[in-house]
Amino acid sequence: MEQVLDQIVTDNYSLYHGDCVDVTAQLPDNSIHYSIFSPPFASLYTYSNSDRDMGNCKNDAEFSQHFQYLVKELYRVIKPGRLVSFHCMNLPTSKARDGYIGIKDFRGNLIRSFQAEGWIYHSEVCIWKNPVTAMQRTKALGLLHKQVCKDSAMSRQGIPDYLVTMRKPGANDEPVSGEFTEYVGDNHPGHAKTDTGHSIDIWQRYASPVWMDINPSDTLQYQSARDNDDERHICPLQLQVIERGLQLWTNPNDIVLDPFNGIGSTGHVALKTDRRYVGIELKESYYRAAAKNLTNAANRKQLSLFGEAAA
Repeated sequence: MEQVLDQIVTDNYSLYHGDCVDVTAQLPDNSIHYSIFSPPFASLYTYSNSDRDMGNCKNDAEFSQHFQYLVKELYRVIKPGRLVSFHCMNLPTSKARDGYIGIKDFRGNLIRSFQAEGWIYHSEVCIWKNPVTAMQRTKALGLLHKQVCKDSAMSRQGIPDYLVTMRKPGANDEPVSGEFTEYVGDNHPGHAKTDTGHSIDIWQRYASPVWMDINPSDTLQYQSARDNDDERHICPLQLQVIERGLQLWTNPNDIVLDPFNGIGSTGHVALKTDRRYVGIELKESYYRAAAKNLTNAANRKQLSLFGEAAA
């Protein structure tokens, strides 16, 4: 496999240290049941100085061109009728970088990138975020109360997260079926977590176009309580968002792909819920952290990657 700097291959997961486009290009056609990931937010954060780092780009156009190669490979490896979910937000602009204060339609650009390769725009959910927390973290002009008092024409709402899901055309030959047996999220709808008689209550919460019940602090970075000397992941994806995606759109034993593995959040949830996993990470420190996290998360069930369940 080209451009793989290191790899860990086990019966129930594989983790690759390398470029997501190069590694995904080596995966078999129609081999992945589902992919969920949080892509780099264009040039908002630069994770490394590598030219292969999509976040290390000059502008939005350069990011889009680089990202398009991955979208094309994802179309090839995802099974017909199955799904890809990406977690994103629209991006605030700055006067210094963009020449104006406003918001860029990053979410829409990602959707259009998928549609250009033949994907079907399947669904999306808006994930609520506390605007006070965002104001304290970013000091964004539009979220400051003093700006309301000064001139509210420059005031705005907080920027939510989105989980956007795209579907590959074709018939799904392995139906994802069955009632929900466990609720994932805060503020349970009022019934025992394992009460199968209330699957409809869980579904109605999941079917909401706005998820108000995702705990923003429930991340692998928080749960793993890493040492102070360890590098922190800038934007870890909430575990509850990942687990809902797996609940909704995968079966046990399905293969889940995260081309932007980070510290292994998706793999952690996939292994916990008896799915198989393929993760790809370019940044060496994140790869090392993910290797530890996936080792800790690996369950005892022996599953053969891209094959049948072992006896």
